[in-house]
Amino acid sequence: MGLRLHYRAWGFGIPSLPILMLHGHPGDGGCMAVFAEAVAGLHPCVAPDLRGYGHSQVAAPFSMAEHLEDLQGLLEDLGWSECLVLGWSLGGILALELALRLPQRVKGLVLVATAAGPRSDHPSTDLWDQINTGIASLINWVWPGWQWNIETFGRRSLYRYLIQQHTPTVYRYLARSALPAYLHTSHHAHQALRTALRQGYNREGELHRLGIPVLLMAAEQDRHMTLSSSAATARALPNCTWIVYPNVAHLFPWEIPLQVGQDLRRWLQAQDWGIPGAEMSDTSVGV
Repeated sequence: MGLRLHYRAWGFGIPSLPILMLHGHPGDGGCMAVFAEAVAGLHPCVAPDLRGYGHSQVAAPFSMAEHLEDLQGLLEDLGWSECLVLGWSLGGILALELALRLPQRVKGLVLVATAAGPRSDHPSTDLWDQINTGIASLINWVWPGWQWNIETFGRRSLYRYLIQQHTPTVYRYLARSALPAYLHTSHHAHQALRTALRQGYNREGELHRLGIPVLLMAAEQDRHMTLSSSAATARALPNCTWIVYPNVAHLFPWEIPLQVGQDLRRWLQAQDWGIPGAEMSDTSVGV
């Protein structure tokens, strides 16, 4: 059923509820390492490359609904009868959809910079935005986190709408994870997302069906997924813990990874799902 997705796995052998981690657009499973490393020793984690992203490429156009077929097939392949789902941006939308589709299997959600009725207030861009972004990305790929590049090109690039804290730490994440993921995001993936957004996607009216525990993390300065749209999702969920981080934007898990990791672990342990003190196994990659 569906495409057999390439995935990365952490912590196999830890005897606790596993977490399926879903990346955003553009993205791939490697972008989710910041979350998997935060829960090291607590939960086994799997982060697939979604259809049309990373190493899960396809030759034909597809719809957003096909992501759900792929993910259900992955759960079957992994033998996971129950799991938690963590989704960032587009991944959060898919996490909600998966929970609505498989209510007996999905036992909890972590939603990051996402909304059931996604709305953006991203300003229009021009040629200089594109040029500065290209230069900043290329230099940052060669010299990750170089302060001169950050101040000269990074702050003038489109990164200024994705992050608020222009630190070497976040630029290293951009070089290590964001740029490779962007380069391996297919035309079909771009088209599938554009089509869904043009159709006015909104599932807020269905969220009352989800009584499972939910952690929703949002950024105060998010231009790609507005704070108001995330807030509407939090209000519609019956059992939601809601955290808003100031002075960060859409890529806030890379801006403040220690704070996000601490809050994620605290919430997971409060639900009595984790097993503190367990050892993390070696990272593996599956196909």
